[in-house]
Amino acid sequence: MTIHEKHISRCIQLAKNGLGSTYPNPLVGSVIVYNNQIIGEGWHYQAGEPHAEVNAIKSVKNKAVLKNATIYVSLEPCSHHGKTPPCSDLIIEKGIKKVVIGTIDTFSEVSGTGIQKLMNAGCDVTVGVLEKECLELNKRFFTFHNKKRPYIILKWAQTQDHFIAPETRKNRKPIWITNSHSRQLVHKWRSEEQAILVGNKTVIKDNPKLTTREWPGKNPIRIAIDISGKITEDSAILDNTTATIIITSEKFKKESFNNLTYEVIQTKEKIIEEICTILYRHEIQSVIIEGGTQTIQSFINENLWDEARVFEGNTTFNNGIKAPTLKGNLVSERKIMNDTIRIYKND
Repeated sequence: MTIHEKHISRCIQLAKNGLGSTYPNPLVGSVIVYNNQIIGEGWHYQAGEPHAEVNAIKSVKNKAVLKNATIYVSLEPCSHHGKTPPCSDLIIEKGIKKVVIGTIDTFSEVSGTGIQKLMNAGCDVTVGVLEKECLELNKRFFTFHNKKRPYIILKWAQTQDHFIAPETRKNRKPIWITNSHSRQLVHKWRSEEQAILVGNKTVIKDNPKLTTREWPGKNPIRIAIDISGKITEDSAILDNTTATIIITSEKFKKESFNNLTYEVIQTKEKIIEEICTILYRHEIQSVIIEGGTQTIQSFINENLWDEARVFEGNTTFNNGIKAPTLKGNLVSERKIMNDTIRIYKND
């Protein structure tokens, strides 16, 4: 690993601290190096607050050395005025002449303009260090802006014989396939993504809360597909404790109030595409599709998914509701006690 790669790798590590709290902004980390030593670090904590470069510069004790330092940043510094001033202007103002950038920002309001501004000011700019890793870091942000839809994560738990639920059950409580450690990880994932989506069968059978109650962090926006209006008023997702969107038909639409919003599907032919459009309109950059099989399989069949996270528990049902099937690139596999987690990417 080169010196540049080492410092951009640290930027990526810092940026991940903001996962789940920077929406709608991207994840960004920055370090400042002087005489081969890191003298400043920062990342973007939350939307509306200072960006990574600002925090890194602020952390440098002796500002006089900035003119002879190098600033590393995982994403191209912004050049436009948003809720905060442009970071490229600050770098120029502080006299930092060497800038190393992980990847260009393809967002149209930036897209090379930050780099151009730095170069016009006489900065020595290097771009494309650990570019693949920096693009992966902001897969949600880039998917949202470039594909006009959220980054879609499929998630389910299946038995060793590939069932996600028994055929029948006595009550609305979930039947757990995985262990408590795996379930806690799912709640951590929920805190990192902007929304979570299920079909009405999951709501009716499991009555899930879809919150992060087993992990500290913000609850995702809850989304349920209920075209036929079968979700009852005693369902946990209608408790009005966190933002919830019900996607339904005109016939079953109700008045939106407080945390509850109703959105109407206009066509039956391309429901999944229209759902993605609705989520884009709500500025949702990432969503976990958590159930059930029919809902998940619908996204797979339309090839509208980016990542799948599949748990396999140490149990069998012998019969029941079959798990979804997909063809994807297996990128990782690991154990959580007696559970196996496999991560797939859509090629």
